[in-house]
Amino acid sequence: MDYQKITIEANGEEAELDCYLWSESPEYANGRKRPCVLILPGGGYSFVADREGEPVAFQFLAEGCQAAVLRYSVLPARYPAALLQAARAMVLLREHAEEWNIDPDKIIVQGFSAGGHLAASLGIFWNRPLLGERLGVEAERIRPDGMILCYPVISSGEYCHGDSFVNLLGESYDALVDENVTGKTGAQPGSACIYLAYIFR
Repeated sequence: MDYQKITIEANGEEAELDCYLWSESPEYANGRKRPCVLILPGGGYSFVADREGEPVAFQFLAEGCQAAVLRYSVLPARYPAALLQAARAMVLLREHAEEWNIDPDKIIVQGFSAGGHLAASLGIFWNRPLLGERLGVEAERIRPDGMILCYPVISSGEYCHGDSFVNLLGESYDALVDENVTGKTGAQPGSACIYLAYIFR
């Protein structure tokens, strides 16, 4: 396995992208282009959960995929810092697709809890000017080819995890919480395919 740690800067905040990549070997499909999963752990936008990061990456490696874990900015950072970092990570994976043996048309984003909200935001709002214009890239380079949303925080209604949105939005909570920031509007034209997983207690 090859390991790369890359610092991503967006909106004045830094994030870390940990990449877990199959090593080149003549023993297993040398040079094969593999799907890649960008993993966004949860943590309520107050921390980034370790248990939803590297262990998940190793599971995808075992299935023959490349994997990357984004340790995005959380409290006291505010929206849209984490979303810009996730978009930048997606662009970076496509930029290095040839070098890292990634199939650029099979880059999936997976998120857990608040990370599920971030993944849904990336998959639904990828073509908003907020992202492409601020990063200086074409919107298509930001768009994930699929989403895996695990118990995502995507509702600001009765059953929401309110602390996640307060941590994300801060003083802008009242102005932004119902303006598509939650992702509750669902998939839009051009959105990636969604696999949704929930856990009932």
